[in-house]
Amino acid sequence: MRGSAARRRRTFSGARFASTTTRPTVARTTVALLTTAAVLASGGCLGGSDDASHPGGSGNSKRPAAKPGLPWNTSPDSIASLGDSITRGFDACSVLADCPEVSWSTGTEVNSLARRLLPAASRSATRSWNYAKTGAVMADLSGQIQSAVTRKPQLVTILIGANDACRSSVDDMTPTADFRAEFSSALKTLRHDLPKTQVYVASVPDLKRLWSEGRKNVLGRQIWKLGICPSMLKDSDATDPAAEERRRRVEDRVDEYNATLKAVCAQDVLCRYDDAVHNYRFSADELSKWDWFHPSKEGQQQLAAMAYRRITAR
Repeated sequence: MRGSAARRRRTFSGARFASTTTRPTVARTTVALLTTAAVLASGGCLGGSDDASHPGGSGNSKRPAAKPGLPWNTSPDSIASLGDSITRGFDACSVLADCPEVSWSTGTEVNSLARRLLPAASRSATRSWNYAKTGAVMADLSGQIQSAVTRKPQLVTILIGANDACRSSVDDMTPTADFRAEFSSALKTLRHDLPKTQVYVASVPDLKRLWSEGRKNVLGRQIWKLGICPSMLKDSDATDPAAEERRRRVEDRVDEYNATLKAVCAQDVLCRYDDAVHNYRFSADELSKWDWFHPSKEGQQQLAAMAYRRITAR
């Protein structure tokens, strides 16, 4: 963030439309479209949240590193998940709603990371917690960490950054320097309070790939016109030089975010960065049928599988 200036998070939503042409279906489609339009009127990317101020941090301040020599535990017995609407399972079960029960990290209705890692007796609210928030940007991560440290989890998962790139225009994207300062400050908070807690950091998804896949669906393109991630998805059919340049700038910024996540994480012996999420080519079945952008239940399970492979690697 710029100093202590307030950052406005966007609302990211969608709607599902049936393919039949009966009058009742058309009526329901119209109602869904109008409902979605009303929600998107407040601006839109990956979920909504109220305005708040976020103090900036110094990217040059020293972060206390994890104690040297601590081995990586491939079987942690408690998990706290942090991030944005992806980790909240937004639009995976119904339109304009979180569905944390199918979250890739702590969900109970998919083969989530918690279900893969924790013994059956530990898969409860006493051993796994979801502090992610729909609409969160990197500046919100420190607050989520402050909530998580009270639980003293053995593993913290982080998937955040898409909203920093999904803005009303490319000029509104979070500057990379601010992104780094905010991430460094958040990890400093975590490491100070939880010196032995392991951290899994997922890469920011490939937004251009999501545009490329989602634009194949005519209904998806119509929903995107209501304001979903405008920096990337606006005028989704346009291939003129200006549109291509806009998408390239978003793509480049996401690459910069991921390079930042990797570099900062590498300074901590108990932090593992994973580029698999950005490299994964989500299929149509793995995208929400409500907005053709968020992961569906199938997509959430793919995220869980990627995280499990990285966390359990020896």
